[in-house]
Amino acid sequence: MNIDLGKTPQRIVCLTEETTETLYCIGEQDRIVGISGYTVRPPQARKEKPKVSAFLNAKIDKILDLKPDLVLGFSNLQADIMTQLVRAGIPVHVFNQRTVAGIFDMIRMLGAMIGESAKTDSLMVELKEGLDRIKHSAAQLPRRPRVYFEEWNDPLISGIGWVSELIHIAGGDDCFPELASCSFAAERTIHDPEEVVRRAPDIIIGSWCGKRFRPEKLEERPGWDAIPAVQQSHVYEIKSANILQPGPAALTDGVTQIHQLIQKWSQDSA
Repeated sequence: MNIDLGKTPQRIVCLTEETTETLYCIGEQDRIVGISGYTVRPPQARKEKPKVSAFLNAKIDKILDLKPDLVLGFSNLQADIMTQLVRAGIPVHVFNQRTVAGIFDMIRMLGAMIGESAKTDSLMVELKEGLDRIKHSAAQLPRRPRVYFEEWNDPLISGIGWVSELIHIAGGDDCFPELASCSFAAERTIHDPEEVVRRAPDIIIGSWCGKRFRPEKLEERPGWDAIPAVQQSHVYEIKSANILQPGPAALTDGVTQIHQLIQKWSQDSA
């Protein structure tokens, strides 16, 4: 008896940016039929692909009209969207990567799902080599700065797991490592802003998820003028699309920007 093993997905909707970017990285963008409206990487995706969702909501009818054979989402925050699609008979998969290893696992699994493991294996080798180069460069630094990463300003929310790991790879030490393993933003809330002052970061990086970072507002907080990063003008922004997207962007542009800021701090501190 001949068994039909079926086809790999050919009409994929990506409800977050990291799967879109991964598919473009491996040259499989023609499979994508719909993307998130928040997608900015790669730039051509916004020009080429229909936008069918935000992050917490989606145009279900529009997705169904695209007749996808796979919809990819991220985390429990998109569970309601995925439930509606499952009830409509659409195959879905929700990734939940929160660490650097998790990002590699996502890329590996996506490659297997579409029958292109060789391509994603090559991408992972390239990404790992890039991280190794940064790690080697960071090892040459005379001292590791303390880095405070702020994901949100009201309330204060510190960096998620992969951000904390990338800070370490880039040559710094996360000021709030005990919060980095917490998956949910509410669990990474810093309830006492003076705790940031006490931990005395040498560098502050703001990436207010989805809105422009305002360093002048941060520097006006009571007591924050005593922080070394504020005193020595080492307060910076990294765009959310480059660091808060748990995919290729964070492992390339995101970590590179962190490393460059640490190198600048090191030169200024010499």
